[in-house]
Amino acid sequence: IVDFYKACREAGIKPIIGCEVYVSPRTMDDKEYPIDANYSHLILLVKNDKGYENLLAIVSKAFIRGFYQKPRTDMETLKKHSEGLIALSGCISGLIPKCIINGDISLAREKALLFSRIFGKDNFYLELQRHGIDKQAAVNETLVTLSRELGIPLVATNDVHYINQSDSIIQKLLMAIQFGKTLDEGGYGLEGDRFYLKSSEEMQSLFADIPEAIENTGKIAARCNYDFDFETIHLPAFNPPKGVAPFEHLKKLCHDGYRSKSQKGTVPESVEYTDRLEYELSVIQSMGFVDYFLIVWDFVSYAKKRSIPVGPGRGSAVGSLCSYFLGITDIDPIKNGLLFERFLNPERVSMPDIDIDFCDERRGEVIDYVADKYGKNHVAQIITFGTLACRQAVRDTGRALGMPYSAVDEIAKLIPRYLNVTLDAALRESSELKKLYESDPQAKRLIDYARRLEGRPRNSSTHATGVVITDKPLTAYVPLALNDDITVTQFPMNTVAELGLLKIDFLGLRFLSIIDDTEKSVAVSEADFNPEEIPFDDAQTYDMLASGNSLGLFQLESDGMRNLLMRMKPFEFEDIISAISLYRPGPMQSIEKFLQNRKNPDKTDYIIPELREILSETHGCIIYQEQVMQICRKVAGYSYGRADIVRRAMAKKKIDVMQKERIGFTSGAVDNGIPEKKANEIFDMMVEFAKYAFAKSHAVAYAVVAYKTAYLKCHYPKEYMCALLNSVSGETGKIKEYIDDCSRMGISILPPDINESGEKFTVSGKNLRFGLVAVKNVGWMFAKKLIEERSRKPFSSIEDFLTRVHSFGNTRMIESLIMCGALDSFGIYRSRLISELDNALSILSRQKNANIEGQMGLFDGSDVVCDGKSVDGIMLKLDFRQINEYSLLERLSHEKSLTGLYFSGHPLDKYQSLIKSIQALTTKQLLSGLSDRSIKDKKLINFVALVTKKRAKVTKSNTMMAFITAEDLYGEAEIIVFPALYEEFGGAISEGEIYVFACEATLKESFSDDTVDELKLLLKSVRPVTDFEGDINPALYLKITDANRSRLEDALEIIRDYPGKSRVKVFFDKEKKLRAAKDLNCCVSDKLISNLKLVLGEKNVATK
Repeated sequence: IVDFYKACREAGIKPIIGCEVYVSPRTMDDKEYPIDANYSHLILLVKNDKGYENLLAIVSKAFIRGFYQKPRTDMETLKKHSEGLIALSGCISGLIPKCIINGDISLAREKALLFSRIFGKDNFYLELQRHGIDKQAAVNETLVTLSRELGIPLVATNDVHYINQSDSIIQKLLMAIQFGKTLDEGGYGLEGDRFYLKSSEEMQSLFADIPEAIENTGKIAARCNYDFDFETIHLPAFNPPKGVAPFEHLKKLCHDGYRSKSQKGTVPESVEYTDRLEYELSVIQSMGFVDYFLIVWDFVSYAKKRSIPVGPGRGSAVGSLCSYFLGITDIDPIKNGLLFERFLNPERVSMPDIDIDFCDERRGEVIDYVADKYGKNHVAQIITFGTLACRQAVRDTGRALGMPYSAVDEIAKLIPRYLNVTLDAALRESSELKKLYESDPQAKRLIDYARRLEGRPRNSSTHATGVVITDKPLTAYVPLALNDDITVTQFPMNTVAELGLLKIDFLGLRFLSIIDDTEKSVAVSEADFNPEEIPFDDAQTYDMLASGNSLGLFQLESDGMRNLLMRMKPFEFEDIISAISLYRPGPMQSIEKFLQNRKNPDKTDYIIPELREILSETHGCIIYQEQVMQICRKVAGYSYGRADIVRRAMAKKKIDVMQKERIGFTSGAVDNGIPEKKANEIFDMMVEFAKYAFAKSHAVAYAVVAYKTAYLKCHYPKEYMCALLNSVSGETGKIKEYIDDCSRMGISILPPDINESGEKFTVSGKNLRFGLVAVKNVGWMFAKKLIEERSRKPFSSIEDFLTRVHSFGNTRMIESLIMCGALDSFGIYRSRLISELDNALSILSRQKNANIEGQMGLFDGSDVVCDGKSVDGIMLKLDFRQINEYSLLERLSHEKSLTGLYFSGHPLDKYQSLIKSIQALTTKQLLSGLSDRSIKDKKLINFVALVTKKRAKVTKSNTMMAFITAEDLYGEAEIIVFPALYEEFGGAISEGEIYVFACEATLKESFSDDTVDELKLLLKSVRPVTDFEGDINPALYLKITDANRSRLEDALEIIRDYPGKSRVKVFFDKEKKLRAAKDLNCCVSDKLISNLKLVLGEKNVATK
């Protein structure tokens, strides 16, 4: 609505603010089908400020309280908030027209009088519309009669759903997309094509027979006078200690912070710091942002006092010394060369923007604190709208037009892949698309329609971070709604800011939780560990980064970033700042120049000597926005305020401002003795790089977090990886990737164990232990109680365990623990534990009941006796049937389904040589190829994987197809089996089996981000892996020496757990004899080899 208002003002048109609301047949709190789904339409128009405030109240209540299929208001709410509003009776879906259509003229009369009483005789109108619909004509006739009878005025209106008559098809397309139908199916949308914005002449002609209706249209427009206020900033007032002015309180807090840091030796006591502090305070006061800083200081202080991890800073606010001394940020801007004017420019008044990172697990506590402090009706989160990107517009339009998928897919894939690409740009840049557009009428029709749909709102959601805080109740400024039970503004982020409201981003950063968890874990074993004393010049940390070992580190874990770090060989903190700033889509083009100049500093061209001081830290490249500002100041003599205006103009490509500033820049440079040609060269360089330059203030803050994660991983790998794994619970791919990294570092993931596991992953000696909560069906409450019970004394046997937990754990929970191996320490086969479980729990239940019923035995001397072990008066003795253990594949299947991981091995272990020999790709390689674009569309690949899910589906043409979910050692992939191949292969693919798939890799844009590809595998052929088993059974050789001879039986026991077809041969070194192990074949795998090497020694196990 604010965008509409501004567009009208720019076009010289008077904007009238209003809303078509839905009126419930009863109260808005009644939500019973079908009666309360029969809502009616009503038009409300704003006359003045009070009317706007009342409209916001009506609409907000409708969304928050009255939502039932639609946001609905009711008569009581309309009565309460009628002042300042003009109401119109609505289209044929209005309450009065519906009464007329139903033949109940008496009820129509009654409702007309009711609305007239609610809004006042001069503020309610009976609405006439003419769109060539028979029902409408009949309604109009009765409305004219009622008007004359009741003295309620008429008004001629136009039900506008699109701008031009020719746009009717676009409205129908949008409706078809909404309902998932095609245009040919029909049965939805508006009747006819007359719901367009008609001219004054057309309206005069349509209602020539009722001139007073047209006249009233003009009168209503003249009475509606509401203007949005874009000048006033509506900051909530911060209440300092009694008798202290807000500015004096802010000043004291800043000086206290300065004193504290200088006493600790964190900052020097110098004129540079005191002058900068006084300057910043004066700017903050003069711009009216004292309360803003105090509000942010208050909730950040709240978080820190409650040990809620807070980030070191984010964005341009890191450039403020006041923010640093207040504790809002933790980075010294003077030491890091950061500029206050990049954050708060006295020459360009706008709201400051302080974004705060909190640990993701406790961010909500801070938002709750702010809501409690300022009032829940003063604080809300902010809505965000997803728009129809051009590629999605093409696909949606193609479906609505009923075009074949392949034809639409071909067009969509010709659209260039970059952020915010449009169809107009695509036609200019893609010769193939343009050729298709010009030669294929069907493609032209599709693209022309899609061009008119792109950019339109597609869905709404809650902004991930934005929170608005107001001085008055929110509904004095913005309408509210509910989104997943969260109160949100109906206006998006930019609109909220334009209206002068305080908007703050409360970001949840997972890595702050990881750092906090790691530091707490380290502190348990190292009492003198102080996270505040982490050195930023640690050589081992930089060596680790230079080796590319940055998986799981903030901002540094992508393949591309790891490659950059290996090429850069960072050795100081500034290198991390540079890497984070460079590895982004725009600046990436500067990486080669940066690395070359870094390698050969003597060959770096700074254009003029004055630039060396500014650009030497980035080896002659403009990487930071602050460098543009420093160049403007150094070369042309600009103030930092004006320099920031130049930076913004360059970043936003404001050509008119840039042309004007080029003249000022070159003139200032010439005045400073710099040749005009050189000045223009420098300006051109700034224009080129300013488009992509990163805020150094933001980069420094990111680099601090990145370095801390690197330092902790380097020096405390177990603790860090434990916290990292706990942070990605449920993300199978990430967990697998991080566990592989643990393995590379020599850290094993131990299986869940009832006597060892915590609720989550925990450090266990040199390894990590899987947590109980992550076991399916266990749950937090059972795990917590089990750990509490174990804290009294460890579980000594299966009988002891069942006796002590059966009262709070059910069969399913205990069964899950058995099947995943959490009770293996008792030395009883899982199969035997499961076979006896129901019987054991039944015995315990009977004994418990007997004890209750036998309480009188305390007085009569009787007792309940049972052979076996006794705990709290209940005794249990189990005799296990001698049944075989589950096979290795069965155990692996149980482990995977219950924990998401394999502990006893992996079903694909034995096929690693096959995967290499047929050059099959892993899911890890597929993702990497997707990331670096090395996998091209329609590339043929081999893929060896275990089928975990098969979903068959009947197509519209009544044929069968299937979606196969298959996993390998690194993750999952989906394989699509189209009908033609389903007939040949579909029936032969079964869940739980391993296959060699030949697939075509196809690339499709992501639904959420159409600049990103998603990989789809289309089946071409498939064979069971058993067809290849003759090629993958190498013999296993063991070398037995005097040193390991006593471990031979242990080794053979391990081998028996890996049954297969490979022969086992033992070479006795002392006797120099090779013997085949009798009746012992195995399945050779990396896991088996690894386990055997631990027992016999690294050089005593081989395969051939």
